Amino acid sequence: MKTSPLPTADTGSRHPARYWHALDDGRYQCDLCPRYCKLYPGQRGACFVRMREGKDMLLTTYGRSSGFCIDPIEKKPLNHFYPGSSVFSFGTAGCNLACKFCQNWDISKSRDIDTLMDAASPQEIVATAQHWGCHSVAFTYNDPVIFAEYAIDVADACHAAGLKTVAVTAGYITELARRDFFSRMDAANVDLKGFTDDFYVKLCGAHLQPVLDTLCWLRHETEVWVELTTLLIPGHNDSDEELTALSNWVRRELGADVPLHFSAFHPDFKMDDLPPTPPDTLRRARRIALDSGLQHVYTGNVHDIDGDTTRCTGCGEALIVRDWYEIRSYRLDARGACPHCGTVLAGRYGAVGAAVDKAFGARRIPVAIHRRP
Repeated sequence: MKTSPLPTADTGSRHPARYWHALDDGRYQCDLCPRYCKLYPGQRGACFVRMREGKDMLLTTYGRSSGFCIDPIEKKPLNHFYPGSSVFSFGTAGCNLACKFCQNWDISKSRDIDTLMDAASPQEIVATAQHWGCHSVAFTYNDPVIFAEYAIDVADACHAAGLKTVAVTAGYITELARRDFFSRMDAANVDLKGFTDDFYVKLCGAHLQPVLDTLCWLRHETEVWVELTTLLIPGHNDSDEELTALSNWVRRELGADVPLHFSAFHPDFKMDDLPPTPPDTLRRARRIALDSGLQHVYTGNVHDIDGDTTRCTGCGEALIVRDWYEIRSYRLDARGACPHCGTVLAGRYGAVGAAVDKAFGARRIPVAIHRRP
């Protein structure tokens, strides 16, 4: 398996890829994700952004982005990772899954280099994030697994400058690659898209088990803060039976204190003939998960203050009250302890977000990285 050293200089959008090896038949096998694409010269992987060129394997989107924004951390969604803080967010193009319901399909499914609107070195991203007072940098919009070399370089630059890093990912990555990738991440929101292999095969072009393996490894073998998101699609992954099985697995294998977000589907991409997810479906899912023993279950993409509120696991007090992405009340100290009973809330806390009047709020700010004021 080739693991070429990552160059320290920005070499543009065509960058040596890691995690591959040559096969006896002359093809190169990409070992980054469980698809294990096998390529002849001139061919690209299923993600489209990793390709073989002659004797080289390349990442074709290194240093290029589909756009930069400043978000509240709750949009990732992460409710227990420095609540109220701002995060500098960006992605590239392409994806290693083939979700028919993709909500960011214009980015993740793009094969057009013009989708990549802005270029930035790791150092420029750090400087821009610092300029805007962001607490962390998030690799998001499309799955950062496929631009791992770029994400790793950016994450190393972030940590050198004191910034935290966040991966928003489907967790479809090999055991070989995940150690490098997640060793650079402070937090991850992992999309657990459904809880049957049939769902993954038919609607995502993937398999469930590698995602479960990644989740267990993250929870038990790393210090990465993990939250989960499941997009509920009417008639496909929202049955009581599947939601109960999912919730029980999370409690048993990951722990009752791992936050789980149920978010609402809206018709898009290849599934634009379905209705949006009813709010009552999200509330039903939340109740099933809470009844299964999970402590922190949230609803997303709908207006539901109760489903956005973080409660103390000791006494039940409302500790963080949110209205969409606005924090209305924050009652934790820097340790994340409840002022009423002293129970320490699972998560990562500190001075960031501790004062309501300093919380970032719900706004998203697009940023042109080379035109800072």
